[in-house]
Amino acid sequence: MKASDVADLIAEMRAGTLSLEQLAEVFRARRWERARRPAPTTDEERAAQLDPAPHVPGSIDDLTRAYDRGELTWEQYRVLADAVADSIDAECEAAGRDFEAGASE
Repeated sequence: MKASDVADLIAEMRAGTLSLEQLAEVFRARRWERARRPAPTTDEERAAQLDPAPHVPGSIDDLTRAYDRGELTWEQYRVLADAVADSIDAECEAAGRDFEAGASE
């Protein structure tokens, strides 16, 4: 999913074209890029974790940015973030791996 897709879909929800529940279903059905860094194994990698991670287009970062811009309420953000997590969990389960293993791919 592209960042513009997320922004467009949120705009549709805000305009009343999609309900929160409909948007959550769309988010559950989509593939999401992973924004998570692999677990650090060295002191250098642990220090690098203190730096903000770069934005990953098509990831939950897009949803978080929409919340940070005030485009979503906390409740809307939680519902949609849960839908993204459901999508990622389902993808990992279908591939026969857990999220931790999928995060480093």
